[in-house]
Amino acid sequence: MAGGKKQAVVSSGIGGLDEILRGGLPASNLYILQGEPGSGKTTAALQFLRAGVAAGERCIYVSLSQTKAELEAIAFSHGWTLDGIRVEELSASDAVNGAADQTIFQTAELRLDETRKAIESAIEEHKPRRLVYDSLLEIRLITGDTPRFRRELIAFKAFLAKRNVVALLLDTKIRDAQNSGEEVEGIAHGVICLDKSLEEYGSVRRRIDVSKMRGVPVADGFHDMAIREGEGVVVFPRIVPGAAAETVKPQLIKSGVDELDVMFGGGQESGTTTLVIGQAGTGKSTMASLYATAALKRGESVALFLFEERLETFFRRSEGLGMDLRQFYDSGQLIIRDFNPNEISPGEFGQIVQQAVNNNKVRVVVIDSFTGYLNSLPHREKAVRDIQSLLKYLARAGVLTMLIVAQHGLLGQDVGIDVDVSFLGDTVLLLRITEHGDRLRRNITVVKKRHGPHDLDVRELFIQSSGVTVVPYNPLPES
Repeated sequence: MAGGKKQAVVSSGIGGLDEILRGGLPASNLYILQGEPGSGKTTAALQFLRAGVAAGERCIYVSLSQTKAELEAIAFSHGWTLDGIRVEELSASDAVNGAADQTIFQTAELRLDETRKAIESAIEEHKPRRLVYDSLLEIRLITGDTPRFRRELIAFKAFLAKRNVVALLLDTKIRDAQNSGEEVEGIAHGVICLDKSLEEYGSVRRRIDVSKMRGVPVADGFHDMAIREGEGVVVFPRIVPGAAAETVKPQLIKSGVDELDVMFGGGQESGTTTLVIGQAGTGKSTMASLYATAALKRGESVALFLFEERLETFFRRSEGLGMDLRQFYDSGQLIIRDFNPNEISPGEFGQIVQQAVNNNKVRVVVIDSFTGYLNSLPHREKAVRDIQSLLKYLARAGVLTMLIVAQHGLLGQDVGIDVDVSFLGDTVLLLRITEHGDRLRRNITVVKKRHGPHDLDVRELFIQSSGVTVVPYNPLPES
């Protein structure tokens, strides 16, 4: 806070969410956690309380919609327990005891009054620092109208504030229904929304949005998230390119093949992105392996992300060209992750790459293939924007990034994706196969390089068991 001490915060229990919140939830306030059924509200609420238990705080889960046995089952599915969390099971429909004898049917006022008393009594008795209230839907149904519901929520907020309680109120939102949460958003100090959508193919896509947080410059907008067994809700904050420390002086990165380095004016620069474009069989992945091998031999770390090729296939192909990369993989100097289609969101992928760079001082990153990565995502246009932020982050960290981009067909020239990615590359290396007489020849050309000089000549590329060579292109004589 400007001109004063930093605002006290408490952990949400979800590391990625705390990062979005710049440290955690401002202490002693009331927050709304909204989402459809199955979006992860209860799991996130348990993580919030478990973080409180770990901090030595008293915690209480007031449930109007789930039993303690159901909560224990959710916790057990992640290998957790409810130790240290007091569960108060209440029912908004039968909270009335002796007063119920006064009428055949419980009036809304009577049910609401007795429910409120039961909750306040539990809080007074246990004196919690953290509280989860599950859920507002039941109270909304009892009150029946918005003004009464607002008055009830305002009174509850004041009650909690006097007792210095950090409260997380769960609110169920029904898809395609009228917005029932807008009457509570103005009362809460913060509103966190969980979103899930089912694409035509693949797994459910989950996202989180901090739509309101008073006094905190949150990273607003949607962030990818997942629910993982043993971890619970996991949030992947969107990449902020400026978060990386900017490299002061770019360095030339060599390939290990002198003729290839000459084409790039002496080598490729750190902090840049290279698109390696070509048809099948032109040597795109070989180029990536070449730069990876050279960096590893210099003692640098390399991260390789495979979206089409299996790990064993990659090793065997590299070994067939005289590049033994297993030793570097076994030592941890070479980091390789291979992904199945539709198993990863752009947010999670960006976080994996960031962690590899930050934790292992990676100098070269290869995405093979970028075409496969985009084709595994339902909204490729949005994925291109996400990858652009990642590339800017890597550039500021001084990393050379190589994106392998496939083209349609054996001899075709169409890039195999329906979105424009050419603007992503500081450098574009074009590989082609041409027919000359009775054989095919691999051609290699640097068609773009933003930084420094480069050679525009077409050269011939030879990929053999002895290694990779680049020679001047000599047209074959006419037969």
